Amino acid sequence: MVYVANGERYSNMKYNRCGNSGLMLPAISLGFWHNFGYNESFENMRRMVFTAFDCGITHFDLANNYGPPPGSAEENFGRILRQDMRPYRDEMVISTKAGYRMWPGPYGDGGSRKYLLASLDQSLKRMGLDYVDIFYSHRPDPNTPIEETMYALDSAVRQGKALYVGISNYNREQTEKAYDILRELKTPFVVHQPSYSMFNRWIETDGLKDYANQIGIGLVVFSPLAQGLLTTKYLNGIPEDSRIGKRTGFLSEKDLTKEKLDKIVALNEIAKKRGQTLAQLALVWVLRDGKVTSALIGASRPEQIVENVHALDNPVLSQEEIEAIERILNG
Repeated sequence: MVYVANGERYSNMKYNRCGNSGLMLPAISLGFWHNFGYNESFENMRRMVFTAFDCGITHFDLANNYGPPPGSAEENFGRILRQDMRPYRDEMVISTKAGYRMWPGPYGDGGSRKYLLASLDQSLKRMGLDYVDIFYSHRPDPNTPIEETMYALDSAVRQGKALYVGISNYNREQTEKAYDILRELKTPFVVHQPSYSMFNRWIETDGLKDYANQIGIGLVVFSPLAQGLLTTKYLNGIPEDSRIGKRTGFLSEKDLTKEKLDKIVALNEIAKKRGQTLAQLALVWVLRDGKVTSALIGASRPEQIVENVHALDNPVLSQEEIEAIERILNG
């Protein structure tokens, strides 16, 4: 059973317009990159989806290769949809992606029309859906003309298999090319999904953040907590159940330098003065100027989702706090 407080679940969530489109996205979205594979507890996955939805999170972000193994996150989410969430489909924004290696041989990776459209069909089958709300090119492919990749995204919409399209991990120059092509095709290109956090500010230096806002494309940023570094979990060592402790390959001990740990400690002091956790402060920071549509969180248990959503209880950073954070990050 899904524990949904009817319309009340939307009362505390903030929804932002995705660029210049009519699509509204929650300020906090739930991603399925980790913790939704075959090696995880299915009941815990269900509870996380229920909790997120009850908190007003309506955007659920997947990709063909999420798991592990690849495909398993979509299959598990599809199972949850069939068992519990089907009546709420029209209250949800479900996205998926293709771009990274998914199956053997020359057609299971990259940005070709062959791969993207075949992958989308597989994703829809795994989730038991007729369409996704957003279909992304997960990364630029240097071996495929960007025109071919964008034409494939356009085809997904025209075939009725996606309502909107997006791109992920494209820099500003690549985004400009993609935008020009999709604007000419009149494709509903509404969102870019880059990484962004206090420790990873490339979309600022690259100019992508300002460019996306200039052309009216939403930004849904992933890893806003720097894969868990911007939490208090590493203040007293490396827990065995952490991403570093599990040796997932995405985060290692070398990423937790003394300099970075000192910054984490200092940032945590600012968070405590605000009555927030460090994770909540990190989410408020990426959302601070209204140029980010939604912060995409990951979670391993429902309580983390609730904590992250409560970041919106105190969503404004003072100029003094912003300057103090800058001094810490640049120190």
